[in-house]
Amino acid sequence: MSTTLATELSYASTVTRALVHRAAVCEVFLTDSVRVAEDEYLIAAQLPRVHSYYNDQITSPAVYDPLLLVEVFRQASIYAAHTFLDAAIDEKFIFNGGEMIVTDITALHIGTRPGHARIHARQAGLKHRDGVVTGSTLDMVLTVDGREAATMRTTCQWMPGRAWDRMREKGRASLPLDTARPHHTGRRVSPVAVGRVSPHNVVLSETEVREHEVLTQVIVDQANPALFDHPLDHIPGALIFEGFRQSAVHAAHELFGLSPQGLLLTRVETDFTRFGEFELPTDCLVRVVQSPTPDTVAFEITMTQEDQIARAGVHLALTSPIGGALLNRFSHATAGA
Repeated sequence: MSTTLATELSYASTVTRALVHRAAVCEVFLTDSVRVAEDEYLIAAQLPRVHSYYNDQITSPAVYDPLLLVEVFRQASIYAAHTFLDAAIDEKFIFNGGEMIVTDITALHIGTRPGHARIHARQAGLKHRDGVVTGSTLDMVLTVDGREAATMRTTCQWMPGRAWDRMREKGRASLPLDTARPHHTGRRVSPVAVGRVSPHNVVLSETEVREHEVLTQVIVDQANPALFDHPLDHIPGALIFEGFRQSAVHAAHELFGLSPQGLLLTRVETDFTRFGEFELPTDCLVRVVQSPTPDTVAFEITMTQEDQIARAGVHLALTSPIGGALLNRFSHATAGA
């Protein structure tokens, strides 16, 4: 961590892996930080131009994946808790929700060197237990090479391992995990249908298209090194975000005929309501919640196992003028029906 209040931050090396809860060095994106006020921090991150997961996109033109920004924001939240709020290094974290908004798509264009990101983080609220800080809400603004690109609010809390184990045991005891459940076969949809190149990064299995909604089945592949950087006892938030994104892209194609190549996630607002378990099949129900515009298509998505585990509002921007023309045609056809 920088020891001065200067705004110059270093991108020479990554921070310690444990401070962002990562096992692989290549999955650590933060590089430096400085506290600029009692409740404000600057945090630096380097955005990779080549990554087997985050750069596996067919979006044109090529941009940094918005879910890479979500991961950078996640790492910043954990890092700030350990570095500035005295959260013990072995404490367990729960993310209750967050909202990420891309404010300038052009700021995400990939240039000739890795992007230098800087996050201005401000504490919007703290949670205390027995006089000790146990949770934080952060408002963050991320710039790439000096240009504002995205904002995110995250809310998380942390606890000792023993408290985590008691909580998990109680939650799992209320679920029918001993009875065999039908699992998704692992047969994946075509990568291009969800905006991917590699089938290994596809997280959707069978899908069902209905009137104004799409039902997708989520594959929980613990062999994916980006989604499962280290062993976990629950479905990680990164997979939940990816399930939401791919379900929305697939629904936009199936319901409106939009090409995944011309769709970019620009807003995702998520609430996590309970843990996702490995023993239960996972589904997403995607609903159209408002009429699409020539620029954006929006969905409400619910992820369920026995019950809802998370919900999200997802907005996809149309990066191709052809997509806007198709939506105009759809809107006129609907109005005349």
